[in-house]
Amino acid sequence: MPHTRPRLSTEEMRLLALEAARTILIDEGPQSVTLMAVAKRISRTHANVLHHFGSAGELRRAMAEMMVKRVIAEIGEAVVRQRQTEGDIREVVDITFDAFEKQGMAALMSWMILSREHEGLTPILDAVHNLVEELGEHRGAPLRQITQMLVLTALGEGMIGGPIAKALEVSRDTARATIAHQLQSMRGW
Repeated sequence: MPHTRPRLSTEEMRLLALEAARTILIDEGPQSVTLMAVAKRISRTHANVLHHFGSAGELRRAMAEMMVKRVIAEIGEAVVRQRQTEGDIREVVDITFDAFEKQGMAALMSWMILSREHEGLTPILDAVHNLVEELGEHRGAPLRQITQMLVLTALGEGMIGGPIAKALEVSRDTARATIAHQLQSMRGW
């Protein structure tokens, strides 16, 4: 008797494929996020995944959009908490750095830039812009400049943080601690 897979709605299929793509990104790197690899991971055909995304570039773009929505929501909540409690900004720094380093955003963004998939960056950049607009100014803090510094530092840390820390014989936590200290001293978030 032939094995039949359960029929999924379009939304369920896209979500399943995007989660598989995210796992591949984290485990194997952005170059491994292909329609074929995702299809294999979810036991579907290449044609089925192609039907839902149209191209590997669109798959990566949709994955970036899904990932950044989650991270932006988490960062926004942390910033609001920090503003309400006058707490340590380190939580926001850690969430941002983890997104780039452990969740694969640095690898994905670097891949998109190097492979000239610049349109794939659009959902990421739009989400950052929209969060800054939503949070608004707080006590006159230069939120745009703070965000730029945080994102660029997290991106660099996600790309080469481990090797540079080792080469300089400093703790892997140094960049996070330094940026958190700088932001805390601004007290404007």
